[in-house]
Amino acid sequence: MGDPVTEYTARLQQQELEIQGLYAEIQGLKNPPVNPSPHLEGLREENAKLKYRLNILKRSLQEETCSSTYMTNINQRLQEVFGVAIRASCPELDNPPLAVTPNQQPKFGDYQCNSAMAMCQMLKAKGMKVNPREIAEKIIQNLPENELIQKTEIAGPGFINIHLRRSFVSKLLSNLLINGVQPPPLPSKKKVVVDFSSPNIAKEMHVGHLRSTIIGESTCRLFEFLGYDVLRLNHVGDWGTQFGMLIAHLQDKFPNYVTVSPPIGDLQAFYKESKKRFDEEEDFKKRAYQCVVKLQSKEPDIIKAWNLICDVSRTEFQKVYDCLDIKIIERGESFYQDRMTDVVKEFEQKGLLEEDEGRKIVFAPGQSIPLTIVKSDGGYTYDTSDLAALRQRIFEEKADIIIYVTDSGQGTHFQVVFAAAQMIGWYDPQVTRVEHAGFGVVLGEDKKKFKTRSGDTVRLMDLLEEGLRRSMDKLKEKERDKVLTPEELTKAQRSVAFGCIKYADLSHNRINDYIFSFDKMLDDRGNTAAYLLYALTRIRSIARLANIDEATLRKAAENTEVLLDHEKEWKLGKCILRFPEILQKILDDLLLHTLCDYLYELATTFTEFYDSCYCVEKDRQTGEVVKINMWRMLLCEATAAIMAKGFDILGINPVQKM
Repeated sequence: MGDPVTEYTARLQQQELEIQGLYAEIQGLKNPPVNPSPHLEGLREENAKLKYRLNILKRSLQEETCSSTYMTNINQRLQEVFGVAIRASCPELDNPPLAVTPNQQPKFGDYQCNSAMAMCQMLKAKGMKVNPREIAEKIIQNLPENELIQKTEIAGPGFINIHLRRSFVSKLLSNLLINGVQPPPLPSKKKVVVDFSSPNIAKEMHVGHLRSTIIGESTCRLFEFLGYDVLRLNHVGDWGTQFGMLIAHLQDKFPNYVTVSPPIGDLQAFYKESKKRFDEEEDFKKRAYQCVVKLQSKEPDIIKAWNLICDVSRTEFQKVYDCLDIKIIERGESFYQDRMTDVVKEFEQKGLLEEDEGRKIVFAPGQSIPLTIVKSDGGYTYDTSDLAALRQRIFEEKADIIIYVTDSGQGTHFQVVFAAAQMIGWYDPQVTRVEHAGFGVVLGEDKKKFKTRSGDTVRLMDLLEEGLRRSMDKLKEKERDKVLTPEELTKAQRSVAFGCIKYADLSHNRINDYIFSFDKMLDDRGNTAAYLLYALTRIRSIARLANIDEATLRKAAENTEVLLDHEKEWKLGKCILRFPEILQKILDDLLLHTLCDYLYELATTFTEFYDSCYCVEKDRQTGEVVKINMWRMLLCEATAAIMAKGFDILGINPVQKM
């Protein structure tokens, strides 16, 4: 017996194919030849049988779609239905365009199909005169019977406005409430490697590492939620010539480091001291180079010194990762040292290396800048280690998707690395997705690179501690310290501080630079984590204040139909169910601000609903609950479930009380 989810998906896909095939047969049978043949009666009989089989298959598929445990991507489902109609209405087009999007103006319907105009252009190119409205009419005529469309209308030059069935939306909401927020199953489990954070040993994590860490973690959470096997990798800078001077300085300052662990408190100061000596003392410089050679030949005492220095850094990095709730596996440049030799050999054997003033370089097709694989002194470079890392991830990890989350300044470098890897035949971009998710820089409120007043780079730990301080000030300003227990107050402080820092980053398009402002991110109005955290806490308190427990809500989800008669109920129901579409879009472009925009839209749509539709009706004199509109309580519950899952993907921890 195989994986039931995979089998279930395969059965659904098989049924879809069969429906499309049967539908095409029916279309053929609808238009018999002008001169009736003796087989006409037989054809008619066959047609009736086909229709009967088709209806049974459709009913089965619709029942599975409406009663499945996972969320349905409505847009995808509409694309399947319109795909059948488009192919049937224009069989002469090889690859007809399929464009279905949510309708921006609800009065014109819920979704819109805009394929007719593009199809018209394609037909004109084939010398066929046709009007896009006629094509739109043909598409509508060829729409297979389905469970989700109430009606369609043609507007303007050939837009098809789509109105969803309320009963379909209501059933999907009930499924969500009964089964929880479940993503559509994957046809097969794929492995994803995400390379992010990547600080340098012996240097402080600074604000530049903040974006990579936050975006990388959230990207991993998205893939994990959707069912992928995710490997988070921290490609730390833990190798290279700088370790020579650090080890030489360690030997001088703590000569008994092999037996007694040296008390290096401030590694940043230790680094500066060793750098100063390296620049000023010729004898120290020579010893530093000797230490590099010894490190590369893995002398035990030198490896011990190297490990001590790395451990001090790891402890500092972990403080940041604990604050931001980051889980990551360290796999630094040192991990790839032996693999670099294999990379150089492979490029040499395939005749892809060129000599250039003692260096060995590689020119990849379509790239103007070469990669330096071996320096003139025989040493390796970042290019070599990045190629070795990519090769390891493709062949040893067997990754289907590899994502590098670094600043956009490294975009050209990765472009050349990926091109070289394709040239040597390591991967085919049609099969393996290798992508650089670049991001802009963090700016101060003066719109210049974010620095301290003295002009230094901002330490990440200082930034997080200031976030905690400001978050507590904000909570006390709102007198939350008077209603929350000390433990609840600390939880709210951490939730707001770190949630606001993450959300401020993720809610901006990662490609752009963004201005870091504590005042803006802690504002509880507008598209901020503070506003959304308050919104979720408020939604969850509705049931609590009406004395409705989880068991009652669960029972109601199974027995109560979610009514969508009021326009605000309808708007909220549809907004809740757009969640799988939003995640699919981010999966394609890795732009997480789309999820932030959606959560803000969901929160504001909920507010409109709550202001217009009574969930709990109370006696105005006594304040006692007179009536509970349970289907509306279920809409509150569904909204909270989606918001909580959205927060989870963004790495934000909401709290019960705020």
